[in-house]
Amino acid sequence: MIKTKSIIGALLVSMLFAAVPAVAQEAAHATPEIQKEQWSFSGPLGTFDRDQLQRGFQVFREVCSSCHSARLLAFRNLGEPGGPEFTEGQVKALAAEYQITDADGVKRPGIPADHWPAPFANDQEARDANGGALPPDMSVLAKARGTTQPFPWWILNYFTAYSEGGPDYIHALLNGYGTPPAGTEIPEGKYYNAVFPGHAIGMAPPLSDGAVTYEQTEGASVPLTVDQYSRDVASFLMWVAEPHLASRKEAGFQVIIFLVVFAGLMYLVKRRLWASVAH
Repeated sequence: MIKTKSIIGALLVSMLFAAVPAVAQEAAHATPEIQKEQWSFSGPLGTFDRDQLQRGFQVFREVCSSCHSARLLAFRNLGEPGGPEFTEGQVKALAAEYQITDADGVKRPGIPADHWPAPFANDQEARDANGGALPPDMSVLAKARGTTQPFPWWILNYFTAYSEGGPDYIHALLNGYGTPPAGTEIPEGKYYNAVFPGHAIGMAPPLSDGAVTYEQTEGASVPLTVDQYSRDVASFLMWVAEPHLASRKEAGFQVIIFLVVFAGLMYLVKRRLWASVAH
């Protein structure tokens, strides 16, 4: 009996020591909680910042579009109200800088009605140019990505109209590159990112301080940092994914006001109808 207990005790001790490296490795691979950022489009009445969208488009055009597509974005969208609001002339000039291949294979300068051209002819070409990884299309990336929150904090999102999980994730991802912790092995051709699931991401750090030069205006200097670039491009991608966000929020607020007024009128009607009835 004593011998059996000794064997069991030895097994438990060995299992404990065997679990210590596994726990340490799991802690090293743990994904940190993504912080909620402040956005101009947050909340029930939030709207997009036109200047930030223009800066975000510049980051997308000069950095992201070399690998990522945006199939649902048309050049003319860049001039629509509520977005970057480039002038008609700017949109035409921008579209003409790109060569668009028609359905019959003929190449011509782009026009505002054309959609943003993909950097690769097909998915296989994109994989070959990116070490086997397929860069995702950015049309609805800000809606396809998100953050998770522990119970019960996510319940508050219904009252704060929180829908910025995608931009929060994109901002955190672009700032999540760094040196892997001790004991963390990153496969060849991959890069460590504290936010990306598994921490091994196929995309090299796309941003660096000073990589994109903004047109600075007097009295409104914008820092040329990774944090600022990531905020701007995350806002732009949110607009691309949901360009009518502001109008939708405005319509929702009007509906709420209508329902409140309608409920008040129904209450007065009820009192009027039942005023002569004994209770």
